[in-house]
Amino acid sequence: MSDESQIAALLNRYARAVDTKDWQLYRSVFTEDAYIDYSSAGAAIGSRDEIVEWFAANFALLPWSMHYITNIEILDSGRDTAMVRAMFYNPMQLPGSAEVSACGGYYHHELVRTPDGWRSRALREENVWFTNRTTGSPN
Repeated sequence: MSDESQIAALLNRYARAVDTKDWQLYRSVFTEDAYIDYSSAGAAIGSRDEIVEWFAANFALLPWSMHYITNIEILDSGRDTAMVRAMFYNPMQLPGSAEVSACGGYYHHELVRTPDGWRSRALREENVWFTNRTTGSPN
């Protein structure tokens, strides 16, 4: 399997983990020391385990979400590292609302090759737009 295919599979696993609220699967996307920044969406910043704790408390409130990750670009890569930018589109139902909300933007990953395959050691979400957002809603 090519590096490109492995990286795309990693990002697909990320989307599935968030949407199914499978926090063990989410952890498997990242290195143990990963730093994750969802601040552009008004969400948490922190270590992998701090983010899992935040997601477990806040994403549990969402009836559903469905992340689509596209336009995966490997911007800079070495043998064992890669900088990746990918677009995301995320429709969801926010708590207390019957309307569908959605957001979109870019994921910026700093990836490293590990004995278990590619993992993200840093993720920064760049949220570009949000529709039907309620105050304090998780993303």
